[in-house]
Amino acid sequence: MHTSNPQNIARLAAVSPRRWCLLLASVPLLLSACASAPVYDRQLAAAETAVENANTASTQENAATELRVATDKLASAQRAASNKQPALALQLAQQAELDAQVAVLSARSARALKSAQESQEAARILQQEMQRSSTR
Repeated sequence: MHTSNPQNIARLAAVSPRRWCLLLASVPLLLSACASAPVYDRQLAAAETAVENANTASTQENAATELRVATDKLASAQRAASNKQPALALQLAQQAELDAQVAVLSARSARALKSAQESQEAARILQQEMQRSSTR
């Protein structure tokens, strides 16, 4: 439609104000619907990344239960999303992400505890050797 034609300008001016308002009100809604993915999609992606990053040999060895909880919640979130349950999908995806972080932190804690125990054992052995040397 070429607006410089006087007939086209007259047609545009003849559109009722109510239609203009409706048209103008719908534009931002349509643009926002096209521009962004649903919140639960972004949260699902974040949860998937967190679970993938948490799935290491160390975490499998030292925090297997926590990792399994995160993996199970992620699978439940994905099912909820495919079943068109966005609120549940969002909630489960958030929980899966946090559970993955818990798994990583639990594995780190277990490694630190193991390292501390090994250091204590080495110190105990060294102390015994020193005592043995001083009694000779």
